[in-house]
Amino acid sequence: MRYLLLILCCYTMQAYAQNKQPSKKDMDLIEQLMRTKPEQFGSMLNNKDSLRLQIIYTKIDRDKHNKPIFTDYTFNLNNNTYFYPASTVKMPIAFLALEKLNSLKKYGVDMNSTMVTDSSFSGQDKVYTNPTAKDSKASIANYIKQIFLVSDNDAFNRLYEFLGQAYIQQKLADKGFADAIIRHRLQISLTNEQNRATNPISFYDSTGKLLYKQEGQYSNAIFPKLDVAIGKGYYKGNELINQPFNFSEKNRVYLQDLHHILQSVLFADAVPSKQKFNLSATDYEFVKHWMSAYPRESAYPYYDTANHWDAYCKFLLFGSAKGSLPPTIRVFNKVGDAYGFLTDVAYIIDTDKKVEFMLSATLLCNKDGIFNDDKYDYETVGYPFMKNIGQLIYDYELQRKRKNIPNLQSFTINYTQD
Repeated sequence: MRYLLLILCCYTMQAYAQNKQPSKKDMDLIEQLMRTKPEQFGSMLNNKDSLRLQIIYTKIDRDKHNKPIFTDYTFNLNNNTYFYPASTVKMPIAFLALEKLNSLKKYGVDMNSTMVTDSSFSGQDKVYTNPTAKDSKASIANYIKQIFLVSDNDAFNRLYEFLGQAYIQQKLADKGFADAIIRHRLQISLTNEQNRATNPISFYDSTGKLLYKQEGQYSNAIFPKLDVAIGKGYYKGNELINQPFNFSEKNRVYLQDLHHILQSVLFADAVPSKQKFNLSATDYEFVKHWMSAYPRESAYPYYDTANHWDAYCKFLLFGSAKGSLPPTIRVFNKVGDAYGFLTDVAYIIDTDKKVEFMLSATLLCNKDGIFNDDKYDYETVGYPFMKNIGQLIYDYELQRKRKNIPNLQSFTINYTQD
């Protein structure tokens, strides 16, 4: 195994040294590595299409100035293979919320301003406080913490309402992600019309002074017509409907778009200016902190380790492992799981071994083909795969030679603060 890894490392690094695009053999790197572990990946390889398995691995090399150089490798990547992105859509929404806040600075609004959500359309909730916040005052900052620490759905819904459908669609398209569709709230059942309507929102300073009020909005965004029906049946209430489940009006974001959205924030200086989010230095540090923190490292919101362990939202490399994770390894990521789809989009570092790489993967864990029955194969198929593929790439990274050791100081964070 170690000998094969060394051969693969030398082969791909030779392509790099020649400053060439990876050859077809190089592009099959992920599959080559998976085939070295047939006991872990044999079934996944044989059933890659039925599992809707897709993987992206980005190798990161550094020049003498520590500037990153990216090489992408993919496995079974296909934009025509739909996967439900679930909570991974919360990542671009968090970034867009911070970007929109920066356009409101002239009103004195920032991520810690008190946020009050009102209602003006059927199906909308009023939210005046947030019990998880230190002072029980809702804010963009606290919602983003909740999103990255435990993937809170209500927090996402508040940010979705702050942005609005049309704003989300336009801003992502402007950054080169025109195929992204984020059109509905999560965990609550609303009509298309109700999801087009978003709440009135007001921001206040610490004294209670109104800083800015955003009226309720109604989106006229036009979304492409999807033709996506999966499986052989689904439950509607207690009734089994023996027809494929229709995802045509659900959210859709391609795996490579999620991968590159994460890359555009963590490596803002290394991506085209058009792709960047308009974030401040404080925003970047805030995002990196809470994207990589464990639930136990937050005082507000507070989460107990019994219900929110370190790997609660860290599928790649750790699966569903309980207990504490290695202190030198950090994962900057966003996961999603719903309808049997399991996805993780991550940048992983080991500050001791000086290892860094990006890895994103998605698969469908639903052997019986029935949706909405709460009988999915996360524990037996999904989490073990995420752990194994993360470990496989991590082991490969440990073996391969680097011309320049990465300086990971910008990703070394003090997690003792709130």
